[in-house]
Amino acid sequence: MPTYTCTAAEGLLNENHKSRIAMTITTAHADVKGAPAYFAQVIFQKVPPGDHFIGGRPLAHDHVFVYGRIRGGRSAVDRKALIHRITDEVARIAGLPDFSVWTYLLELPAAAMVEFGRVLPEPGDEPSWNEALPPEDLDRMTAILSR
Repeated sequence: MPTYTCTAAEGLLNENHKSRIAMTITTAHADVKGAPAYFAQVIFQKVPPGDHFIGGRPLAHDHVFVYGRIRGGRSAVDRKALIHRITDEVARIAGLPDFSVWTYLLELPAAAMVEFGRVLPEPGDEPSWNEALPPEDLDRMTAILSR
């Protein structure tokens, strides 16, 4: 499950921003990576004033930091498209210039990840992985989207 953590100063992102950012990251990941939307999760962290430093000095400007931990094995073109799309859309939603959104993607090998109780498939092996799931597991996974 790709996990994106968005970190920003306390009060910078309101509930509307968070909802829209979560949806745009989920959609971007699904579009670019071809993964079902129910795999993506987005977590928000707020940083109290005085708790974020850059270059040894307190961060004095509005920034959003997006850390994505995703399954490796995709092309450089796809990674670049995803990172630019996330950066551009988060900046637009938050009302910030692009230089204020820092986006990082960390790729993990599929064999080093367990989601929904199962080791993840290599990219391209998702159809056979999904077909091997017991129907009740697939139902639980897809039910996440209907909540």
